[in-house]
Amino acid sequence: MSWDTHESEARSHVDIRSEGDVRIVVMAGEFDMDTVAELRIAMDPQAPGVARFVLDVAGVTFIDSTALSVLLQPALERPVVLAGTVPPRMARILEITGADVAFATAPGVAEATTMVVPPRNR
Repeated sequence: MSWDTHESEARSHVDIRSEGDVRIVVMAGEFDMDTVAELRIAMDPQAPGVARFVLDVAGVTFIDSTALSVLLQPALERPVVLAGTVPPRMARILEITGADVAFATAPGVAEATTMVVPPRNR
């Protein structure tokens, strides 16, 4: 499943696939209050049959607090793993907000789908 937020000049792109009970979400471009609708659908915290979200964020060029909130919602109940290299601008917002502790990290999507994720202390 794939979505573009705008027909001609898409600022963001979300691609979704599943491997068993793992939902893999590939994000590319800018994610802000105007482009977060498809990301919100992809990251539905109530998604049936999803035990883990894996986010390939290598293509993210910008993320604001609205998009960060969308990424954090499912992390309250199940693992959310950032796969691959987190872009510096995104890493900075995660660090500044303290949200970096909400996500596990893995070198790539393959590792993120199978790694053991320790439970978070609430």
